[in-house]
Amino acid sequence: MPELNDGETAEVKGSAKLPYLLKNTGGVYSCSCPAWRNQSIPIERRTCKHLRAFRGEQAEQDRIGGPLPAKAAAPAASATAPALLLAHSWQNDTDLTDWWMSEKLDGVRAYWDGRQFLSRLGNVYHAPDFFIAGLPNVPLDGELWLGRKAFQRCVSIVRRQDKSDLWRSVRFLVFDLPAAAEPFEERLAQLRDCLASSSPPFAEIHSHQRCQGADHLREELARVEALGGEGLMLRQPGSRYEAGRSPTLLKVKTFHDAEARVVDHLPGTGRHKGRLGAVVVELPDGTSFSIGTGFSDAQREQPPAIGSVVTFRYQELSDRGVPRFPSFVRVHQETLNG
Repeated sequence: MPELNDGETAEVKGSAKLPYLLKNTGGVYSCSCPAWRNQSIPIERRTCKHLRAFRGEQAEQDRIGGPLPAKAAAPAASATAPALLLAHSWQNDTDLTDWWMSEKLDGVRAYWDGRQFLSRLGNVYHAPDFFIAGLPNVPLDGELWLGRKAFQRCVSIVRRQDKSDLWRSVRFLVFDLPAAAEPFEERLAQLRDCLASSSPPFAEIHSHQRCQGADHLREELARVEALGGEGLMLRQPGSRYEAGRSPTLLKVKTFHDAEARVVDHLPGTGRHKGRLGAVVVELPDGTSFSIGTGFSDAQREQPPAIGSVVTFRYQELSDRGVPRFPSFVRVHQETLNG
């Protein structure tokens, strides 16, 4: 049966007038047919008759870990969901001098429980035997990481259930020992010794350095973002590992301002029912998206007029060039060109 290399596409004839497009993205196969698009299960577990005919029934079953479920359903959280330490966003209200600073990785958070990788919800990542070789039988907290600006490809690899050889391009960057009760500095030392003794070929400790002050923080943030990184993570000296969001772990990102033209209003729900829920805006290059946060109650009652230009704030651009986490700032009095 034919196979598609990563990034390749193929056209197949279906019931529609135009052919359907099959595509392989990081080992996740997709089809442009409605039967593939309308499934409510994760994309890595979707298949359709066109993919099965193209690749073969057995190849598709191996890829998705079994036949297409009779009734698609979103996966439920597992009872074994790990108790992870989660970060707050830095609001420029804490002096981060002497905190432990590391790059914020744009990968997939993963908890190694001593025998398998678990997601934040407790779902299993089916890593191949070669990837987990040498990992210790103690819990590790880290990130499955492919590289900067490679989040979607990383997700497509680690969510597969066929233990693909594509895992050879992934690294497990470890940043904590969840089961250890000692302060962070001692946990880092234990982690270093633990990985050095077992020498797992695809795992390594994530690099940390002391923050020397505000200027150092800004310089390192600018350096990481210039390389395509997401931002920084800061750990409080002497802090313990605790489950849930903690002020001892802060994420630091640069926000950007931009302008866009309002092209539509979306109605609100819940407490915003009967007034604005979000505005649909369009950038000068034609990219459209919605902004639903940052509005006061008064602004939701009298939203920015269609055709007006608004300033919004966002953190970064998605792979498709869409601003992520956009937040309304103000209405602009001038118009955009184009």
